[in-house]
Amino acid sequence: MPDMTTHPLAALVYDGDTGHGEEADVLLQAFCHLLLGSGWRVGGLLQQCVPPEGGGRPRLLLVDLGTDERFSISQKLGPHSRACSLDTGGIAQASAVLRRALADGVHLAVTNRFGELEAQGGGFVAEIAALADAGIPVLTVVAAKHLDGWRRFTGGLGEELPLRMSALSAWFTLVAGHRVPA
Repeated sequence: MPDMTTHPLAALVYDGDTGHGEEADVLLQAFCHLLLGSGWRVGGLLQQCVPPEGGGRPRLLLVDLGTDERFSISQKLGPHSRACSLDTGGIAQASAVLRRALADGVHLAVTNRFGELEAQGGGFVAEIAALADAGIPVLTVVAAKHLDGWRRFTGGLGEELPLRMSALSAWFTLVAGHRVPA
């Protein structure tokens, strides 16, 4: 487990009982584009919810911040299904984006979610830990129902941020320190 006191991790926290965190996704995307526009190197994955045709669960896509490549992480289970629709194969493919962010030495790495898979020790936890071990700040989104898993993973030292641009800016200013974008 990385030393979180020197390798900051932060999560935007949303109420997991209302939707799929679309408000957090919009805020995260705006923040990433603001940093990119200011010359910071940001890499990783953003999540998009695509409304389903004919009802049912939305289709989930992960979007590579660097290339705009899209990875489907949803299985089509039918409009009345209540089962978990995550496609672990799509998640495995998308993990390459996080490994590339590590190799590129970005100023900030973004993962779309610290969700159920990560709370159980799977999903992107290996990539998040590797990024943090390399001293790269990592920003993600966590539903309130997965906060216990987030806290276990970070040893209680991961930041929990409200859905406000000012909170994101203050956190990144702190972790960026005196570095300037290259």
